[in-house]
Amino acid sequence: MAFGRSRFFKLGAAAVLAGSLAACNTTSTGLGLNLVSEQQVQQMGLQTWEKIKAETPQTRDASMRNRAEQVSHRILRGAGENPAAWEIAVFQGDAKNAFAVPGNRIGVYEGMMRFASDDELAAVIGHELAHVTEDHSSERVNTSMATQTGVQIASAVAGASNIVSPQVAAAILGAGAQYGLEMPYGRNQELEADRLGLGYMARAGYNPEAAVSLWQRMETSSSPEFLSTHPGAERRIERIREWLPEVMPIYRANK
Repeated sequence: MAFGRSRFFKLGAAAVLAGSLAACNTTSTGLGLNLVSEQQVQQMGLQTWEKIKAETPQTRDASMRNRAEQVSHRILRGAGENPAAWEIAVFQGDAKNAFAVPGNRIGVYEGMMRFASDDELAAVIGHELAHVTEDHSSERVNTSMATQTGVQIASAVAGASNIVSPQVAAAILGAGAQYGLEMPYGRNQELEADRLGLGYMARAGYNPEAAVSLWQRMETSSSPEFLSTHPGAERRIERIREWLPEVMPIYRANK
């Protein structure tokens, strides 16, 4: 997701951090801060989703929309999620991009729909879904609160919603390519999403080998929107190939 540069928001409420850093929890990717509740992060996700829907037209192509829903629903079932509890949308635009946000929302752009095969689309959606199922957005919000920009985020979470811009909220949650704020996930989060996404697509009956072809094609297709927040394609392809022996038997049992 490519996020361009824009003005963040006003400084304020530094004291929020001072009393918060004592609360810590270790997550699966090793990040320790636990300053924001899951409910608060989900609320941010839902607000971001509504903002994107209000500003970005959805596709008029019914077949494209049906395809995105079909692939997403299979991936959701592969992840142990209830597809009926999720909303999926295809947004107009040539960006080869997709995202998922807390609050059970998945968005794909027309550019990605045209670019990817079903198996490759499953790899993309599985990867983005894993960021949500593993609470990577919560981790990013919490770690951001320990930085200078986290002062403003803390103020927004505390209720001063006018202090943080919707663009920044979208960037933190990994959504909203049209806003142009780059905020990639951490390396460990990306690798975890890759590995879990392979399992999701294998259980859904999609070929995990397509994740390799996806990254190879994305790297050569000049797709800054996706690669700006998914760096290190060569290294991640290497890791995906290492994991394939674990998931290919699952795929063969489910295809």
